[in-house]
Amino acid sequence: MTISEDLVAVSKLSKDIRDAGATASREEARNLVDLYYRLQKLRIELDNQTRALTAAARPAMIVDFYGDQFGSLEDSMVKILDKFSMSKEVGVWSRSVKGIGPVIAAGFMAHIDIEKAPTVGHIWRFAGLDPTVAWNKGERRPWNADLRVLCWKAGQSFVKMKHYDDAFYAHLYSERKMYELHRDGRSVDGTIMEPAARINQECAKQTLLEKNFRDVETKKIYESGHLPLGRLDNRAKRWTVKLFLAHWHHVAYVEQYGENPPKPYILTQEGGHAHYIAPPGYSADVL
Repeated sequence: MTISEDLVAVSKLSKDIRDAGATASREEARNLVDLYYRLQKLRIELDNQTRALTAAARPAMIVDFYGDQFGSLEDSMVKILDKFSMSKEVGVWSRSVKGIGPVIAAGFMAHIDIEKAPTVGHIWRFAGLDPTVAWNKGERRPWNADLRVLCWKAGQSFVKMKHYDDAFYAHLYSERKMYELHRDGRSVDGTIMEPAARINQECAKQTLLEKNFRDVETKKIYESGHLPLGRLDNRAKRWTVKLFLAHWHHVAYVEQYGENPPKPYILTQEGGHAHYIAPPGYSADVL
């Protein structure tokens, strides 16, 4: 589908914008979330071009005009996805989470079918967050690439919310980050102070066997038995997103079946919080 065809589709939807979202199918919502992010990328590119042209004292009226048009289309799609995300209890709950807006909430609803996910493990695997699942050369990708990107966006959003007192997952991310730093033998500022835990040493050794590093400093970190700071941060974000998905699954499961999902569903296999962490702001557990 070309951009011009995309714009026509959005124009048609926007004529009855209040009702379109509430009655949209999961497939329609998936397509709209995908279109939103593609248009957002184009709008950002146009905005950058406008700034560059303006700085060079060159005409930017046409580029600026279309950037504004794409921005207006984004706004109209957000309104549709807002309605869609609020059409089910799991979406309402997701929207109550600091860092989860209408587009990401709608994306999770559009991509995850609770009837095909008896446990949260099914969602983790579908989202590419199960470390035991490998994508080998020549094989079909074993996870949903769009859902994986949504999980990445959710993780990034949680990090941005860490300065808010009511940002539940952002604070858990910060706690987990400290845990990952400690396990890697690092101080709060990331300085290596002592040997990493055995699990990180083994991971570093395996990574050296699997990858050929051109960056000398990165290779030295792995050779020392530690993991790079960026990888530790990604671990913390991934753990946080997996917990969010566990809570998402809990809410969706209760609303669908009228009973609690199978337990335990917490992330005990990755260490850290070994106790039950209830979905924040949700009290419809079935006794």
